[in-house]
Amino acid sequence: MSLKHSNKARLTKPTEKISCILAPNPSPMTFKGTNTYIIDNGELAVIDPGPAIDEHFSNILDLVGGRQVKYIFLTHSHVDHSPLSKKLSKTLNTPIYAFGGSNSGLSSTMLSLIENGYDSGFEGIDYEFCPDRVITNNEKFNLNGEYISAIHTPGHMGNHVCFQYDKILFSGDHIMGWATSMVSPPYGDLTQFMNSCRVLQKENFKMLLPGHGDPVSGPKERITFLINHRLERERQIKSTIEIGPLTAMEITYLVYNDIDPALINAATRNVFAHLIDLNNRRKIKFLGPISENTKVSLNL
Repeated sequence: MSLKHSNKARLTKPTEKISCILAPNPSPMTFKGTNTYIIDNGELAVIDPGPAIDEHFSNILDLVGGRQVKYIFLTHSHVDHSPLSKKLSKTLNTPIYAFGGSNSGLSSTMLSLIENGYDSGFEGIDYEFCPDRVITNNEKFNLNGEYISAIHTPGHMGNHVCFQYDKILFSGDHIMGWATSMVSPPYGDLTQFMNSCRVLQKENFKMLLPGHGDPVSGPKERITFLINHRLERERQIKSTIEIGPLTAMEITYLVYNDIDPALINAATRNVFAHLIDLNNRRKIKFLGPISENTKVSLNL
């Protein structure tokens, strides 16, 4: 399998059986672009076809080389991961496997936010995404006598799934090496995210292959770092609220005192995610409807 000469720089081989094609969609949120993975152990599986970009579609078909693809797996339905799956599925006559549509796996707290008209945090959602096959937590898929296991890891999105193949974890946007995962309510849920991290922390993976960025060679160390990072951010937020009732954005400016102004909205969403988690645990309380613009105070 090979790519056209001009696109060879987009192809890497994390292992003998796994290829990675980098989509040409770099941005502050996608880093160098979205990683599309192809497992080839005699049979083929594609993980995260990526954005609907013709060049990327051609690169995937070049690498497949006319062979039958058994599975198309989706880690989650953000627009940098899922839109190309429909076209690829139709072209290859291969079903799409995912945990469900974009509203799948959401907690009652987040569903309540949506029902009550919360209108922020919806950027990047692929609302049209619908898998052909809905998968379940710990479901296993046979690929030429070896198995790919689905691990439901809600947090970045409610329908986020990681896929384990041997001792390798395709970690989507849940665990990456270049940045922490974006958790933006109502589709992102920090309570779920931390629970999912602790599930993965118990496993002994050899390598993580994330949705963006390079392979992660120290999985347990990276997961532990991310858990501790979130706990430290929680401590900073609680300490800031001690000065008096504040909104999520007010807290953000105090906690992220050296942030690029272009990233302030994304950082505010992360703070808001922490506030919802703290509210669920009765550590703080919203002084009105749950929103980014409502002041919060410590629950003494």
